[in-house]
Amino acid sequence: MAFSSKTLTLLVLVALGLDALVLVVLASMGSRRRSRGAHGAPLALDDALRGVLEGHARALQRLEAAIRQLSADDRGLAESVRGAVQRVSLLRYDAFEEVGGRLSFSCALLNERGDGVVVTSINGRQDTRVYAKPVHGGTSDHNLSEEEEQAIRVALERPRETVEAT
Repeated sequence: MAFSSKTLTLLVLVALGLDALVLVVLASMGSRRRSRGAHGAPLALDDALRGVLEGHARALQRLEAAIRQLSADDRGLAESVRGAVQRVSLLRYDAFEEVGGRLSFSCALLNERGDGVVVTSINGRQDTRVYAKPVHGGTSDHNLSEEEEQAIRVALERPRETVEAT
């Protein structure tokens, strides 16, 4: 079971509040230095307090371990997200004067660093050709058309939430 960092913080605060409450109760019982345990044996107040504090210390150690694990998981997820497609741009156009309808397109699919692919589909009267070119850092080792360069540029400029066909 995994808890959010806000939930874990709340649990720590509740545990500290309970510690303070136990200390107040034990301090108010200060006039009676010794009390009786479950079997009638004398129970030292210091032993009871030590037991409560040790129990809370173990609980805090478990919470700290859980927070460290959540932090490590968060770093791992952040690294995964950096490699995911986050920046997309679709540019539609007429590749040939005799073919209308803007059926040709170039689509850039890039991650946060500008790595990914640009896919181009050129539609003619008789056939359709599709090209995919790798992109690294917003550029490619392959020759790019004006439309492919524009699709890459727009994908890198736009915020992640905005994708629209142009």
